[in-house]
Amino acid sequence: MRIPLAVPTMYSRPLFMTATSFLQRALLLAALIFVLNCQRSSGGDPIDFERDVQPVLTRFGCNSGPCHGKQRGQNGFQLSLRGFDSDFDYAALTHEALSRRVVLTRPEQSLLLKKATGELPHGGGVRLEPGGAEVALLKEWILQGAARAVPGTPGLERIEVDPKAYRFLDETTQALKVTAHYSDGSTRDVTSLAAFQSSESAVVGVDESGTVKPGGVIGEAAVVARYQGKFAIFEAAVPLPGEVDDAYYQGLPRNSFVDELVWNGLERLELKASEPAPEHKFLRRAYIDIIGRMPTAAEARAYLDDSSPSKREYLVDHLLNSPEYAEHWANKWADLLRPNPYRVGIKTTLNYDLWIRESFRKNKPYDQFVYELITAQGSTFRDGNVTLYRDRRSPDELTTIVSQLFLGIRLECAKCHHHPNEVFGQEDFYQFAAYFAKVGRKGTGLSPPISGSEEFVFATDKGEVRHPLTDEVLEPKPLFGEARTAEPNEDLRVPLAEWMTSKENPFFAQTMANRIWADLMG
Repeated sequence: MRIPLAVPTMYSRPLFMTATSFLQRALLLAALIFVLNCQRSSGGDPIDFERDVQPVLTRFGCNSGPCHGKQRGQNGFQLSLRGFDSDFDYAALTHEALSRRVVLTRPEQSLLLKKATGELPHGGGVRLEPGGAEVALLKEWILQGAARAVPGTPGLERIEVDPKAYRFLDETTQALKVTAHYSDGSTRDVTSLAAFQSSESAVVGVDESGTVKPGGVIGEAAVVARYQGKFAIFEAAVPLPGEVDDAYYQGLPRNSFVDELVWNGLERLELKASEPAPEHKFLRRAYIDIIGRMPTAAEARAYLDDSSPSKREYLVDHLLNSPEYAEHWANKWADLLRPNPYRVGIKTTLNYDLWIRESFRKNKPYDQFVYELITAQGSTFRDGNVTLYRDRRSPDELTTIVSQLFLGIRLECAKCHHHPNEVFGQEDFYQFAAYFAKVGRKGTGLSPPISGSEEFVFATDKGEVRHPLTDEVLEPKPLFGEARTAEPNEDLRVPLAEWMTSKENPFFAQTMANRIWADLMG
């Protein structure tokens, strides 16, 4: 006969267990439940949190800005924006909220499933169909023990979308296929786990399955496929109804490779080119765009009376060589570099402005112009280019302006989280910022206008940049490609400037070309 616990005997255990023995039993019970729960799995392929679970949350908007991906989360539940921090998301799902979001012993009771399927009230509405494949995947993951990672899982290197481009000649749709390429050479169809977004939904829209459909507006658009922080682009063109004879495009004048690119673009959209501008309109446009003013009456008469067939080319060369061109485009760069007299003082701002203008007057090569800005040292009263480092005081400030001006990359988002539309994250941001960590300054620093004092900017051997989450000291690293490591006691900005202005850097020339094109054609 079994003796009740309430009747102590020499053979029974104590009525009250110690805290240590209770904890040991609780841990043993939890481990036993975990093992038994894992045995309940259907025996399918192991499900990986990053590879399989997070993409579902991204695809259905759970970790987007308007939902749980916002800075403070939503209704007490926060995820990293677009899944940029897998460790944070895993902890939020499996450890927070008293572990009610993922219930290992009873997966169907997990808030992750009950909220997303609408079984319980959810501010975001029904996100997953109760009988859908996504619910089955999440439930199987929980049945398998909700593992953080599957041992031996290869790393994701890139994704590809197929097809890469398509012209919608009618109302037909185009289904996209997304393939993931892994470090071990294997591939996987991840279309059902990818998220899709159109750059211009009026031209083409895309649904959750990756099916693209014309939106009714003529034009071009890009559809971005996103999976596990990787991106692939599908280019869509919706041409004007009706077909233009190929002979028309073949007969268009091609004075340069720019004409070739423009005519090809028009052909994709079945658009005809505008007629050449009459001489008086061309004259007005050339003067305004190149030197920023209208032609005088005498200049207009001289041009219109000229019968030379090459007078347009001559006019452009004449304007580019005029002093007014240097002044006009120096003004544009002063606006881009934004010297602020309330931050740096009036005399310093004037020196900055003079340095910019003198660079244009001397027709300084663009790569040299940028190199001298990035590596600037000296006095704010004598060396105008150092004003950049008086105006922008911290490595993160310098990172955002340099990356945007000279690479066309906006990194502000990556300062706090993984960039939603780029491949750059916090580590990329602060590794790039580390190039500016050892900029020294001597002098008054920030001061009121009028009385702005002199400051000296120089390279030093002190300074570091730390990751805001891990507190790890980060070494300088470019956003992409390779840059040489600085020599001992060398200014860290020198390898950065070399990398940025290199012919192998595709973004450097592209950004300047885009800026000129937007100014002349925008």
